[in-house]
Amino acid sequence: MSATTVLTAVSPRLEAQVATRLEAARGLRLVRRCADVEDLLAAGAANVARTAVVSADLPGLDRTVVADLRAAGVLVAGTFVDGAEEDQRRLRQIGVERLLPLDAPAADWDQTLTPPDAAAAPAAPSSAASPAPAAGDADADIDAAISRELLGEAPVLRRAGASPAGSGSAAAGSVKVVLPAAPEPDEESSVPHRVIAVWGPTGAPGRTTVAVNLAAEIARLGRRVVLVDADTYGASVAQHLALLDEAPGVAAAARLADAGSLDRPRLAATAPEVSPGLRVLTGLPRADRWTELREDAFVEVLQQCRTLAQVTVVDVGFCLEEDEELSYDTRAPRRNAATTAALREADDVLAVGAADPVGLQRLVRGLDDLRAFTSTPCVVVTKVRAAAVGGAPERRILEALDRFAGVSTPVLVPDDRAALDAAMLAGRTLAETAAGSPARRALAALAGELTGVEVALRRRGGLGSRRGRRTSRA
Repeated sequence: MSATTVLTAVSPRLEAQVATRLEAARGLRLVRRCADVEDLLAAGAANVARTAVVSADLPGLDRTVVADLRAAGVLVAGTFVDGAEEDQRRLRQIGVERLLPLDAPAADWDQTLTPPDAAAAPAAPSSAASPAPAAGDADADIDAAISRELLGEAPVLRRAGASPAGSGSAAAGSVKVVLPAAPEPDEESSVPHRVIAVWGPTGAPGRTTVAVNLAAEIARLGRRVVLVDADTYGASVAQHLALLDEAPGVAAAARLADAGSLDRPRLAATAPEVSPGLRVLTGLPRADRWTELREDAFVEVLQQCRTLAQVTVVDVGFCLEEDEELSYDTRAPRRNAATTAALREADDVLAVGAADPVGLQRLVRGLDDLRAFTSTPCVVVTKVRAAAVGGAPERRILEALDRFAGVSTPVLVPDDRAALDAAMLAGRTLAETAAGSPARRALAALAGELTGVEVALRRRGGLGSRRGRRTSRA
């Protein structure tokens, strides 16, 4: 069996000791000592070695560097002086799962730094879910059919009052790290910590309105909630809640995650509580700052959100394309990475569409694209009104979605324009400004279904309906 080739990229104070340990190990061969992160990335991309040994105090080492090395097929392991708990903690937080004390026996160095026999190539996404939709004339036919089905006979203030590490295969002898105590410790261990991604196609279907009010309703049910604005095209959660967004919380959290410094207390400080039980990570104030949301760092943000809150609601962008890397010769940031990462991490996905011919066409097409991430999204149709689709709007929408998308139990949210405008003007949620709104009642019922909490709402007429419940005739 040939020896495993190894790179080192450690601080000068550890370099000689690491080299000595590697030379003493029978199954390892040191092929290069990298002076800095740039040298390490270049050697990894050139497949100089199969394993890289790093230390927590190497300047420039962060989660993105570790992810780039893994993408190049390099196993990343971290070494530390025995007892240096802070170094272990930082290595784990930037994604280094294999840890090794500097004074560990040679056999432990062999075992920890040897990659598994099976190739660690990422599995190709399955394409057997459904055949690709027909293009050209088929799309035009669907558009026309939906239109006929629907139309038929009818032609910034500040808000008042705002204020665990991965368990990888560590080598024997590593010190167990205890994370600092987080605020609001979770005593309800039986309550699952869930991520809900709220997605919708282009065209302003009401995605952010649903995300903001859904998060508020879940918080009112007694759950601790973090609302994350991850829309890299047009973040607007801050505007909905009258929050200042000069210092976007999601970008600050991503930077901390990239540097290996994000934990529950720091996340709590970055996500202020805007109402009882509801914290908010505001989004990017400018679309050209999308490069600040790197995929690996954003995934870590969501993982930390699970530890801080019982429910995380993520407002994501509309675009699901994943081929941006084809435009670059090297690994580069992807604008839609935050959206696709949130959809993959989510326990529940909401697909939001507008109740008009164009909005429903986009929703039907978008559901096909969404199947790459989930096969069972909860479909939410907003702005339900007779003026857009004709008489008996609920029945028309249900029939259209059942026929063209196979969706039989969507959530229908009435278009209570007066209540929604008043909430936006005040920078508040519907529950705060229009508790009796039909739109608010529909979203409150949805919050109850997603959290498993019984919600008793008095029905005063209108178009509100819960998913799976029979709708009244217009």
